[in-house]
Amino acid sequence: MQGVVTPELVKEHNLTEEEYQRVLSILGREPNITELGIISVMWSEHCSYKSSKIHLKKLPTQAPWVIQGPGENAGVIAVDESWAVAFKMESHNHPSYIEPFQGAATGVGGILRDIFTMGARPIASMDSLRFGTLDKPRNRYILEGVVSGIAWYGNCIGVPTVAGEASFAPCYDGNPLVNVFSLGVVRRDGIFKAQAKGVGNPVIYVGSKTGRDGIHGATMASEEFREDSEEKKPNVQVGDPFTEKLLMEGCLEAFQHDWIVGIQDMGAAGLTCSTSEMASKGGVGIEIDLDKVPQREEGMTPYEIMLSESQERMLIVARKGTEEEVIRVFKKWGLDAVVIGRVTDDGLVRVWHRGNVVAEVPALCLTEDAPVYDRPQRRPVYLSEVQRLDVGGIPPVEDLGDALLRLLASPNIASKEWIYRQYDHMVRINTLVLPGSDAAVIRIKGTDKAIALSSDCNPRYCYLDPYTGAQQAVAEAARNVACSGALPRAITNCLNFGNPEKPEVMWSFAKVVEGIAEACGKLETPVTGGNVSFYNETMGKGIYPTPTIGMVGVMEQVGDRVTQCFKREGDAIVLLGENEGHIGGTEFLEVVHGKVAGMPPPVNLDYEKRLHRLLVNLSRERLITSAHDVSDGGLAVALAECCISNDSPVGATVELREDIRPDFLLFGEEQGRVVLSVRPHGLPSVERLCKEAGIPYQVIGTVGGGNLEVSWSTGRISVPLNRLLEAWGTGLTRYLQ
Repeated sequence: MQGVVTPELVKEHNLTEEEYQRVLSILGREPNITELGIISVMWSEHCSYKSSKIHLKKLPTQAPWVIQGPGENAGVIAVDESWAVAFKMESHNHPSYIEPFQGAATGVGGILRDIFTMGARPIASMDSLRFGTLDKPRNRYILEGVVSGIAWYGNCIGVPTVAGEASFAPCYDGNPLVNVFSLGVVRRDGIFKAQAKGVGNPVIYVGSKTGRDGIHGATMASEEFREDSEEKKPNVQVGDPFTEKLLMEGCLEAFQHDWIVGIQDMGAAGLTCSTSEMASKGGVGIEIDLDKVPQREEGMTPYEIMLSESQERMLIVARKGTEEEVIRVFKKWGLDAVVIGRVTDDGLVRVWHRGNVVAEVPALCLTEDAPVYDRPQRRPVYLSEVQRLDVGGIPPVEDLGDALLRLLASPNIASKEWIYRQYDHMVRINTLVLPGSDAAVIRIKGTDKAIALSSDCNPRYCYLDPYTGAQQAVAEAARNVACSGALPRAITNCLNFGNPEKPEVMWSFAKVVEGIAEACGKLETPVTGGNVSFYNETMGKGIYPTPTIGMVGVMEQVGDRVTQCFKREGDAIVLLGENEGHIGGTEFLEVVHGKVAGMPPPVNLDYEKRLHRLLVNLSRERLITSAHDVSDGGLAVALAECCISNDSPVGATVELREDIRPDFLLFGEEQGRVVLSVRPHGLPSVERLCKEAGIPYQVIGTVGGGNLEVSWSTGRISVPLNRLLEAWGTGLTRYLQ
């Protein structure tokens, strides 16, 4: 054993005194420096989930269609008797602040490995991005770097980025959120897991060589940013999508044979995580020889090799006697492939270097037996202030047409084409609904089925009321998928929060988890996996609670798909749901009045479930030509988007009958509303199905003309399409010239 561990060294590794005493008790001796590094990274928040585990157990994770729930590289749900999809969402927030391009790029690479490690071929990706306000040069730099990194990696490897979201708020100054999602298709009998089995089976390293990049990346993701954060660029990994493409094809080819017992991506914590997690899940031990690990730098220490987060690497446990066949496949793809160890029966992760054992730690100590905390919670004091809103004191807006244009030009609402046009969203020709609609739709080749994807969260709602905001995120993600014609089936999530050691943050986190659990239970969309990202704070200032929801839905027939834009002049415009003028927490209140206040709109989950199934039925019966969720900006913004989000914009004439204050009527954000367009002869059937589902329904207008004209009992607005297009089309790009 080597190295002397001092109290200062323990502190540098972010272990508390209590945790270090626990280490001494488990080992029965002092750890050496390599063991300290191994334990500290596996006990970091990023790897151990020590602050969130007890709360995440509240989430529903099972359903007849769930094949694999949380605990593996990705969740898996059934599509039919033969096919399934694997999907997952993860964060790469801290690296993307320090080095936006590589931070985002390696985030894409990591999530893709999670998918093809399951035996699935990735066919689609999404991203959910949060940035600070764009009037600050640093935030524009981060935005441009992140989008470029996502585009570069995804385009090079040939996996389309088909959907996502982006929003902007001051709380993300200095702490952007980069949440990336990927989905792959796999035969139900071809799913692989990350577990080691079979004493004596060889452990094979495949992929890129190991370097010093990314060392302590997981630890960096488990602490706040400080003034010296720029110095942590060495903790950011460097990605190579061309090598990842070779690795993916090599893995998928090897999976075609009966060679692989288990496989794990070397992601956060690198060799340390893959060896310990595979051993723990299989109830075995693993020993490896670091002298056999392919290295691209000279003089690397055991500590550096074990903690390196170099990209594009996998650890495979193969059946004894097949190792040469496995190595042959990866060599054919031009990759390193070396037997570096074997499965043992003692439950230990044992590491050799130059003929000596340099680390020997129980695998369970690093995984299942890592510390778990029930951290103190306290309702944030700020809630009592921000939830108060004197609605009567909000001054009326004189020019509501101008207010609509201001909302359309808000970066949160404006067209995100500048972002998604940088992505190749048609590679592999599976994309049926392109970016820009409520949900993307991806065909599953060889079947009549398709998958719909949506990513959603309104962080402002979660800031004002974490429980309701979390419910709304799930409900809106499901509503968007249902608007496309697919039945919502399951979610993955990425829960982004500040410092969990602050009771106010833990209270918000617990409420968000409770809200997600309630919504997923009612909507029958279980959680198949996800990611928790804590310590999203810079100089003590935290982000809004941001529980990003990635929703997956199944469409029985690809021809059932629906998009959000109006298509035919003369179609009737139908509103599902009721206008109530809820103004608390709205984009209108912030953009026009400069306030983030009030309670977010309530969510009726029983109603939402009926609404989603109604939308699926309407699409299956081919009764609707468009469907668009009413969300940020309210009904007026939703109508404008229906008019201008097509390649051939078309106007609309709408009459609203509710006796509600006009600005609240136009821009309120009450939930559960959808704008449809319907051929006139289909109206009786639509009305019948709405009544059967118990969903309020009214014909509010007609598609056609060159303006969006909306009238109500006391007034009207009429805005030309070209003005709507200019505001919406330049709202983001005006900051990026």
